[in-house]
Amino acid sequence: MTHRTIFTVLPCAMDEMYDETKLRSSFDSRRTRVSKGYHTKLGKADGTIMSNAFLDAVKKRRTYYGLSKEQIVPADRIVEIVNEAVLHTPSAFNSQSARVVVLFGEQSDKLWEMTKETLRRIVPADQFAATEAKLRGFASGYATLLFFEDQAVVQSLQRQFAAFADQFPIWSNQSSAMLQFVVWTALEQEGLGASLQHYNPLIDESVAKTWNLPGEWKLIAQMPVGKPTQAPGDKSYQPLEERVRVFK
Repeated sequence: MTHRTIFTVLPCAMDEMYDETKLRSSFDSRRTRVSKGYHTKLGKADGTIMSNAFLDAVKKRRTYYGLSKEQIVPADRIVEIVNEAVLHTPSAFNSQSARVVVLFGEQSDKLWEMTKETLRRIVPADQFAATEAKLRGFASGYATLLFFEDQAVVQSLQRQFAAFADQFPIWSNQSSAMLQFVVWTALEQEGLGASLQHYNPLIDESVAKTWNLPGEWKLIAQMPVGKPTQAPGDKSYQPLEERVRVFK
């Protein structure tokens, strides 16, 4: 999987502009040649620290159902995180099929009210109280992220590469999952809580109509976000020897 980066060009002074010679010299000075490949002068210990920091962030990402609307992270920062994740999460054939809608405040509330009324029509009345309570928890955050995959992009690739036509929807979902994970983990690092919900396809039509979205955008997941108000539940782990096999 590869990804093409989209740049925003900002004004800068002439001495701040890209200097290939200077950049190459700086890069060369930070590495040492060994018999097979290159190693940075950061050294193995520093590299391990950086790797462990990433894995620590992965470990800390948890599901939070208890949220509040207290805005502990600015909305612009959440948007910045989403933008960076969308730019740099890989996609099959560099398709960049991911689409995200970010809802704040009343717009987020509108989504969960819409979801509640949709479910009210299909959930038995004697069971709806539990459903309503769950949705109330999602609506208690101050933002919701909607993850989509653009089916126009997927279908175009299917036509261009017919031999892989059956695989492109699968690869599209895999890329979306990576994007969701990147955003979720980054939000956790900011002190925010989130969870991942899937009320699609029940709400697809209402979502597209309410926010005037292209019909080719297929809703994949909904991520309510807010300040955590309770700790995540306990998590159990299956034995790694049953899940990972190593051959040397």
